[in-house]
Amino acid sequence: MSFPAPIGLGLIGAGRHGMRYARHIIQDIPQARLQAVCRRHPSQGLDLPGGDHVAMYGSIKDLIADPLVQAIIVVTPPVLHKEICLTAVAAGKPLLIEKPLAPTYQDASAMVEAAAKAGVPLMTAQTLRFDRTIQWLREAKPKIGRSHHLVLTSRIETKGRDFAHADGYGRRGALLEFGVHLLDLVRYVTGEEIRVVRCLMNRLPPADPETLAMVHLLTEGGTHCAIEVARVAAGRVGRAEWIGSEGQLTADWSNRQLRSIVQAATGEEQTVPPSQTVLVAIREFLRALRQDTPMSITGIDGCRAVELAEACYQSAEAGGSPVTFPLAN
Repeated sequence: MSFPAPIGLGLIGAGRHGMRYARHIIQDIPQARLQAVCRRHPSQGLDLPGGDHVAMYGSIKDLIADPLVQAIIVVTPPVLHKEICLTAVAAGKPLLIEKPLAPTYQDASAMVEAAAKAGVPLMTAQTLRFDRTIQWLREAKPKIGRSHHLVLTSRIETKGRDFAHADGYGRRGALLEFGVHLLDLVRYVTGEEIRVVRCLMNRLPPADPETLAMVHLLTEGGTHCAIEVARVAAGRVGRAEWIGSEGQLTADWSNRQLRSIVQAATGEEQTVPPSQTVLVAIREFLRALRQDTPMSITGIDGCRAVELAEACYQSAEAGGSPVTFPLAN
């Protein structure tokens, strides 16, 4: 595929997070043009400086069919992702899809298979990979020697989520909504695939979407990974602690703080600037299109994260029994 600049983008979904994408495309990325937006009420327009030229659609199919739209960005509830993806793939238009790639492993697999068969580029916006603290953690891996265990924690305030919110995630809760970031990070940071999954949840979806999940993963290299995902009354915690044979690393992406302790050395601490992870994701998507190179976060990466989530739900339903990974499709 050939994509001369500026690339015409179509954005599906103009909620709070979708507007972040729209703002970045209009204000920060001269290599692209926001050509069209699809939202539930297109008459609302796009209330952004520089957004007057953007075509507004109420139909996903009509936006995808727009000849000036060369690539699609999807920021909708994940229950809509499969239909959008298959429609765009049939039209031969590349996609950047917000995490999670799909609400179920079955849907994610179908999306990846369709895109691969048609030769249509597909990227998953697992944006936490682009956070500076996570980049540092991955790059600092050699300092700690052999990997022993990794602890990942994500707690996010409830913000008055109503009962209907979970419908967009197939009646699944915190693990799929934002814990999928941590499931993805295990593979990304360690460079190892997961072999065994165990999980306990305070509630079992779909009847009652979980607000707390405690996950244990074992990688092929022998790294034990403990993950806590929780909805809490107030505040946010986002932290990784990685312990190896020669030292340990701590990356706090909520407070942008890093700490390393190697052997007997005194801990080194630093603070990093804020990360514009959505902006980086869009730029990476466009770079791959222009250069005709693989996406930095592929559809397969997104599918693996959903597959891990699926294994967690299976384990929780079985009272925390181990589930072997990968799953049978």
